[in-house]
Amino acid sequence: MSDPLFRWTARGASLLFCLLFWQLAASLHWNLGLVTFANVPTPLSVLEAALGLGDLGKLARHLGSSLGRVFAGYLAAALVGVALGIAVGRSKWAEDLLLPPLEVLRPIPAVAWIPLAILMFPSSELSMIFITFTGALFPILLNTVHGVEGVDRRLLASAKSLGAGRRAILLEVIVPGAAPSIITGLAIGMGTSWFCLVTAEMISGQYGIGYYTWESYTIQNYPDIVVGMLLIGVLGMGSSLLIKRLGGVLTPWHRPRGNT
Repeated sequence: MSDPLFRWTARGASLLFCLLFWQLAASLHWNLGLVTFANVPTPLSVLEAALGLGDLGKLARHLGSSLGRVFAGYLAAALVGVALGIAVGRSKWAEDLLLPPLEVLRPIPAVAWIPLAILMFPSSELSMIFITFTGALFPILLNTVHGVEGVDRRLLASAKSLGAGRRAILLEVIVPGAAPSIITGLAIGMGTSWFCLVTAEMISGQYGIGYYTWESYTIQNYPDIVVGMLLIGVLGMGSSLLIKRLGGVLTPWHRPRGNT
């Protein structure tokens, strides 16, 4: 048996084991002390709810709202985070000026920004995009700074000795050298942007996966809660994998450790 086939078999077996455990725990109403499965829907009831969501046409509307918000905020965060990260990583002046306020803002969770975002922006749509932006910004920014600072100084010295200007050094040495760290930050930022968006939608949204999940809880439609959770997980995982794949295509010179 080849190694890739064995790995995919192991991954499939782990998913099947989780589904089996879920089915048994929910159907038999297991009570494990701190955790009880008395009100948890079974995988079959969740599947029925998911199929019904598609039949009613709700899925496209919720998905469209969430995807539009998350990609608007994420793209803005990618542009700002990479630009600021390069500036901070390259310039001590920019580091001293920009990094202290950014480090103060970085630990503030997304949910704490929601009341202020509602006051700052004229519509709830813009406030949710802003929350997504803040969630994605800091992973992208910090990974970009780390990548820029980690560029081999010998490469910079060699480029200068060959007569390269500041622009050429930036585009041909620093950006390619920092690209793996930047891509890692972009992938992490995509995941955190979904987390922050769902939090914002639960509080101030009218459509979206987060709003759908919270609404299902308030009306005690338990299978739909799990449908919303699984949609969030699949969308977050899929979009992060997409960023990693695109990054691999754009950085063919970089081979992660462990890959042959």
